[in-house]
Amino acid sequence: MNSNRLKIKSLSLLLAGCVAALSAAGCSGVQKLKAETVESQGLMAKLSTDKAAYRPGDKVSFTLDVNQDQPGSKIIVQYRHLGEQVGRQEVKLEGKKAAWSWTPPKEDGKGYMAEVFLTKKGKPVDHLNVAVDVSSDWSKFPRYGYLADFHAMTSDEQAGVIERLNRFHINGIQFYDWQYKHHEPLKMDEGEPAAEWPDIANRPVAYDTVKGYIDLAHDRNMKAMNYNLLFGAYEGAEADGVKPEWGLFRDPSQTNQDKHPLPDSWASDIMLYDPANAGWQTYLIDKEIEVFKHLSFDGWHVDQLGDRGALWNGKGESAKLSEGYVSFLKAAKEKLDVDYVMNAVGQYGQAFLATQAPLAFLYTEVWDAHPKYANLKDIIDQNGKYSKGKLNTVLAAYMNYDLADSAGQFNTPGVLLTDAVIFAAGGSHLELGENMLAKEYFPNRNLTIPEELEEQLVRYYDFLVAYQNVLRDGLEESGLTAKGSGEDEVSATPALNKVWSFAKKKGESDIVHFINFTDATTLDWRDNEGKQTMPEERKDMEVAIPTEEQVESIRFASPDYYNGSTVELLFEQKDGVATFKLPGLKVWNMVTVSYKQ
Repeated sequence: MNSNRLKIKSLSLLLAGCVAALSAAGCSGVQKLKAETVESQGLMAKLSTDKAAYRPGDKVSFTLDVNQDQPGSKIIVQYRHLGEQVGRQEVKLEGKKAAWSWTPPKEDGKGYMAEVFLTKKGKPVDHLNVAVDVSSDWSKFPRYGYLADFHAMTSDEQAGVIERLNRFHINGIQFYDWQYKHHEPLKMDEGEPAAEWPDIANRPVAYDTVKGYIDLAHDRNMKAMNYNLLFGAYEGAEADGVKPEWGLFRDPSQTNQDKHPLPDSWASDIMLYDPANAGWQTYLIDKEIEVFKHLSFDGWHVDQLGDRGALWNGKGESAKLSEGYVSFLKAAKEKLDVDYVMNAVGQYGQAFLATQAPLAFLYTEVWDAHPKYANLKDIIDQNGKYSKGKLNTVLAAYMNYDLADSAGQFNTPGVLLTDAVIFAAGGSHLELGENMLAKEYFPNRNLTIPEELEEQLVRYYDFLVAYQNVLRDGLEESGLTAKGSGEDEVSATPALNKVWSFAKKKGESDIVHFINFTDATTLDWRDNEGKQTMPEERKDMEVAIPTEEQVESIRFASPDYYNGSTVELLFEQKDGVATFKLPGLKVWNMVTVSYKQ
């Protein structure tokens, strides 16, 4: 074969390869747009997907709204997994809207980022991102939200609530206090569910609202979780068939039944029963089976009340609550095969629950025994060890708790710093519903969400989804320790006036996090009075990472920059130390250090 024919054949093969690659990852002849080079002009208003999560093979539908007509403009979409481009698409903008679809790779349990660029004359002038979760099992990457208001509502009102939660990719919803009575969760009327009933706080609950929310959640691939205690009944429950000898007692002579007191204006205090008692188990589980016959909940969110101190059962024997919880959950799973999530209040019973109970994931309601940012990471790490890395963690951690005693607004830096710690540590945060949680009583709405916080939380949840495979997908502890230089001090523990850094390992890469406490007023995650301050941005912060392995690449990503897009960083490696600069640090940065094999 002569040289000219060889050149022609090589060129043909190259062109064929480019054409084949265009639909997946583009080729070298197609310009890859870089988010870090775009100075946004605020032309794009809203970007969303049709569902909170997708099964492998599902089509993802996107919608984009722009603020005004953009004649001559084009929409370019780049699909990325952990920074690697896996697809590219040109989309037509019609008036102020664009709508299109994409089918992700069929791998299960993957997170993607769709980078959407508005271009004029081939130049990107605006940029937005939205994440995509392809997971057949919601419990692999749980992003838990809540609903707490079930009065008679229009379908449009309900749809608006679910649409908002969908934009945060909430894939499971806890239906809080929807029930009639704890020992009789669904009120029946002549063999059919009643149209309405009062909840424990005497607020109205409409059956159609509960059912409507379940249906709307399912339309978005969200799971609907039925909330109830596993050991509570109203006063006078004997009239409904509850036996006194099933009770939990404060004394071995069974004269003082344990109870959870509630305000006088509420329907009842909650009387407590032995979760290990076979009679009680049968009674309550049968009641829940009736619920699932009439309402298509996907699981049971099981609540407890934390450490109750010394208690005795109806036989005068010492009650072992943690073991009783496991016994109850196993019995429930046998008779009612749905998803189970159980609240470990202040971590009470979690060691038993994580190792022995049939749970979808672990859930901890964080209280005063774990007041610091470091404690949030400790709980998530501890839960990972309890479950041998098999179960992820959701934290119910109530923000601005004291501030919520009266009307006001959530404090943006307090919320973002807490979310940064939880997400970086590999967990997620139960916080979003019709509003945001500030109290253990979910209907509390004294605090509103500032517009700035709402917008930033969208980016934080996009980040949680897009990078779920390096945040909460089988990571291990890493011994890598990052160091700062000059005035930018980096600490291995949270400290005022410093940047907290910790690392985890995923495969052959180290995932290094930087959380900015340089201007923090407190290291208490709850930010009780809403006085936490927004960190001052650190520019071109120099970082050194000691490693004897040969570094292949260093990638930067942050919900605070470039809408979460990945950026390649320049680095230098010499004498066992890799050095690089962070483009900036506002609240939270993540750096992925990959090594040559």
